[in-house]
Amino acid sequence: MEISMSRKGNCHDNTVAESFFSLFKKDRVKRRIYKTREEARSEIFEYIECFYNPKRNHGTSGGLSPNEYKRQYYQNLESV
Repeated sequence: MEISMSRKGNCHDNTVAESFFSLFKKDRVKRRIYKTREEARSEIFEYIECFYNPKRNHGTSGGLSPNEYKRQYYQNLESV
């Protein structure tokens, strides 16, 4: 991860977060009403931990899932 040090109003600051929330809304939340807060939390957790991080390929990481990218990153650190 890298800290964002750009000035206020720089549109590139929020790109990753905006991309995530856009995908989350399209994949899970659109046209859905949660009966309880716990149901919403459970759905969000399941989306992030069971789909988004382990399975979904990301263009910014060479088509790897976040978990696979992280695994390869630490593997490369150990080999140095």
